[in-house]
Amino acid sequence: MQHALNNALEARGVTPAQFSELMIRLLDHGVLCRNESKKEAELYDRYLQVPELVEDYLSVLHIRLHHERRFTSLRLFPPGAEIPGQADKDDGINSGLRHRLSQQEVALILVLRAEYDKSLRDGQIDEHGQATLPMQAINLASKSLLGRPLPEGRIERESLFRRMRQLRLIRSASDGNLEDSESWLIIRPDITSLVTDTVLSQLLGEDKTTASTDDAQDPDEETE
Repeated sequence: MQHALNNALEARGVTPAQFSELMIRLLDHGVLCRNESKKEAELYDRYLQVPELVEDYLSVLHIRLHHERRFTSLRLFPPGAEIPGQADKDDGINSGLRHRLSQQEVALILVLRAEYDKSLRDGQIDEHGQATLPMQAINLASKSLLGRPLPEGRIERESLFRRMRQLRLIRSASDGNLEDSESWLIIRPDITSLVTDTVLSQLLGEDKTTASTDDAQDPDEETE
C-alpha cells in the first residue's frame, strides 16, 4: 500500500513528506482555508494536486472531507456527522474524534450563522462570500435570538472568539481585536457547513427553544 501511494504521489509531483505534512495539518486542525495564510494557501494548492489520494486516505478512517470550491476551503467531518447538502451516512459509529463545544461556543456559532444568513438575504456579501458586521450587531443578535448577550468578561470573550478563529469561522475586519465592542468582524462562508438550514429554521422560526449542542455540527468534528 505504501509503495502504491508513493508511486501515485510521484506521478503527481508530490513527495511523501509533502503529503504527510498536508494530512497532519488537516487532521490536526480539521480545516484549511486558502486565504488564511501563505502556508494554508500552499497546502490547499497541494491538496488540489492529489485530491483523490487525500480522500482515499481519509475514507479508511471514515472521515469525510467537505471541499468548498467557491471559497477555497477544506473541512473534515468525523463518522456520523451531518454535512449540509450531502446525504448523511449513518454507519452507527460514535466517533472519538469529536470534541464537544461549550454551550457558549455553540450559541455563538448559531448567532453567527443567523447573521450570515441575514447578510446573504440582504446582499451584503463580498466577492469571497464573507459578511462583515460590527460586534454590536452580534451582541444584539445574541440577545434577540438566544435571550442572552455575549460574555462580558474580557478573558471569557477572548477565549470564545479565539476558538471561532481557530475554526476558521471568523476573522477581524481591522487591526482591532474582536473583544472590543466597537470592532468589526468578518464571518466566513464556512459557517454554512457547520449549522444546517434545519437548525437555523428552528432558531428563527416556529421552534423558539434553544437548539441543542447536537444540532449544530461540532466544528471540532474536525478531528482536532
